[in-house]
Amino acid sequence: MPHGKSISRSAPSTVPVTTIVSSLLTVQTRGAGFTDLSAEIEKFVREAGAQEGAVTLFIRHTSASLTIQENADPSVLDDLMTALGRLAPEGTGWSHDTEGPDDMPAHIKTMLTATSLQVPVLEGELALGTWQAIYLVEHRRAPHRREVVLQFAGSTS
Repeated sequence: MPHGKSISRSAPSTVPVTTIVSSLLTVQTRGAGFTDLSAEIEKFVREAGAQEGAVTLFIRHTSASLTIQENADPSVLDDLMTALGRLAPEGTGWSHDTEGPDDMPAHIKTMLTATSLQVPVLEGELALGTWQAIYLVEHRRAPHRREVVLQFAGSTS
């Protein structure tokens, strides 16, 4: 590491967790792909009166997932779907195919990604970076109704 200060951080802040606010978000997907949930999560944070704390998202399914990814260039999302398809392809002899050939690959893709996320809330805003968005990733070809539990824990205004 070079001499001089190459790392910095702000002073720690302490906020008592005085509130937990929960909501159930229902999303109708269009089939395999990404659905941007950022605006809905931001709305939840505003409605909760959230100031400092964290929002937890939990998807109640085993063939869809959650992720934070780039929101500027749609080709990133296309390439991610291609990569997941290569990691868990259809038609390779999976024994679990109860709901069709995309059934087991969808479960594998969910296992490789995430079923829950936690995003800090600072001064009433999601602490996402400039190019970040929160996405639901549908791993099944057909449209599905998905449920995401939202929970804010922290201080409110």
